[in-house]
Parts: sequence; C-alpha cells; structure tokens
Amino acid sequence: MIPKDLLAALRVIEIHTARLANEQLSGTYSSSFKGQGLAFREVRPYQPGDDVRTIDWNVSARMNETFVKVFVEEREMTVMLVVDLSASERFGTRRAAKVRVASEVAALLAFSAIRNNDRVGLIISTDRVERIVPPKKGEKHVMRVVREILGFEAPVAREIEAGARARALGDKGRVALGAGTNLKAALEALVRVSRRKSVAFIVSDFYDTAYERTLALAAAKHDVVPVVLRDPRDAELPDVGLATFEDLESGESVVVDTGDARVRAWYASAMAKIVDSRHGAFNKLGLDSVEIETGGSFVRPLRDLFARRAKRIRR
Repeated sequence: MIPKDLLAALRVIEIHTARLANEQLSGTYSSSFKGQGLAFREVRPYQPGDDVRTIDWNVSARMNETFVKVFVEEREMTVMLVVDLSASERFGTRRAAKVRVASEVAALLAFSAIRNNDRVGLIISTDRVERIVPPKKGEKHVMRVVREILGFEAPVAREIEAGARARALGDKGRVALGAGTNLKAALEALVRVSRRKSVAFIVSDFYDTAYERTLALAAAKHDVVPVVLRDPRDAELPDVGLATFEDLESGESVVVDTGDARVRAWYASAMAKIVDSRHGAFNKLGLDSVEIETGGSFVRPLRDLFARRAKRIRR
C-alpha cells in the first residue's frame, strides 16, 4: 500500500511535470540528443547530388537503374537517471528539499523521454547502490521511477539498526543520521548495468570526493549530464550569531559563531573551492552540466541546457 501523503505528492508531480514535458521541453529534448546510429529504411532512384557512396550496386544491377540506400537516425534511446539520495539531499531552505527537487527533475526528464519513445531506467545511490530499476517505456513506469525516489527510506532503516547496535554495545557516541554519499559506486553501477550507450543524468549535490576517475569512465561510454542540486545556504552562512550545525550524513555537530565575518568568509571560500573543483572536472571531460536551485525553476535550466545542445548538434 502506498501512503496517502506519498500518493498525493506523486499525483501533483505527475500532473505538473507531464504538462511541462509537453509544453516546455517536447521540441528541445528530441533535438538535444543524437540517436544511436543510422538504420537502413529503403532504396530509391538516384538523384543528382546524392552521395555516390550510398549507391546500392546489387539493386542497381538488377533494376538496370541506379538506386541509393536511404538511412534514418535511430531515435530510440535509453535514458538512465542516477539519483543521489544520501542524507544531504534532505537539506533545503527554499521551496523544497533537494530530494523533492530531484524527484521533480527525474519526472520531467522521464516524461520527456517517453514522449520521444525512449526507455527510462533508474539507479538510486547513497553510500552504496540502493536500487536499480531496469529501463522501460510508458507513463506507468515513469510513475514507478518517481515513486521509488519519493518513497525511498533505506537510510532511515539503517540509522535505526545502527542505533540499536550502539545501544547494545553501550556506545555513547553519536549515531549517523543517514547514509553518506558515494558517487563512485553509483557511476560504477551505471557502467556495469548499461551495456548500450545511454544518456545518463547524474542528479546530486555532488558533495563527494574521489569520483572523478569513475566519472571519466562513465563519460567514455555514455552521454553523461551532471544535474547539480544547490541550495543558497550551501554557499554561504547566515549571520545568526552562535548556532549549532549538524552533518546530516555523519551526525557530527559543531557550534559556529556565524556573527564572525572571518568565519563566514572562510566558509564561503571553502565552498567556492569545491564548486571550482567540480566545474573543472566537468569541463575537463567536456560534459554538459546544469545547476538547479531548491528555490528556483527546475524547468528553465533544463530547457536552456537542451537548447545549447541542440544548437551545437545542428552546427
């Protein structure tokens, strides 16, 4: 049984994103990604200007007339959604938490894919690969993908287990609030399970390390598009005086004097370095990335991304 609140959220996302996929992204999506190759369609009589390399000599000899082969682009693709649902995705200070934005982005991409007869698959990861949904077509499958994201609860279950173990051992230390981030494992799963070239959207806040080499391996096999989820508070601390901050993934807490301008400047500098490092990794691999904020539109950045890709393909 699906809980009523989850069912209501699914219904809202279904209605909203399905309409957006039709109205906002229907044209730009299909022109943004190349097909998997060329497929033979038919032969027709040669016309001036045709490439002589397409002449079908066997048919031409039988018909006593020159015929050429006609090819069409194989449009059907596989779209893989690799969604990071580690504990840091619970964070959000604007319209919604990152996990809600991730589900909206996944739904919009999935609906856009099935409108173009593409298949959609899902990989959910935290500190390990949690779930793999094989690629399929159809709106019913899209809603299953969104339901898997919104209804994901494995990290909470592990938190309870960890708490029970700590109590049994008499451990007075802090128990982790949820699962950590392991993009390396998620990308390895993508390479392992997707044998054909796919369009892979990596939806995460990308607060992880040591995933760059695996990202390069995935990008060599697939068309990888990083979708970076951001919150304004990721980049800067508010001036609220003494405050206790807790790491959602490790459970560690620290008291910070946010009223000290030097502390806020240090934090902003440290976060800027992380962002620069991430951008450097994406640029080095030539990846098209997109950044989506928890308080802004998730449609406009994707539409702009598809428009840039479509323009480059036309060139």
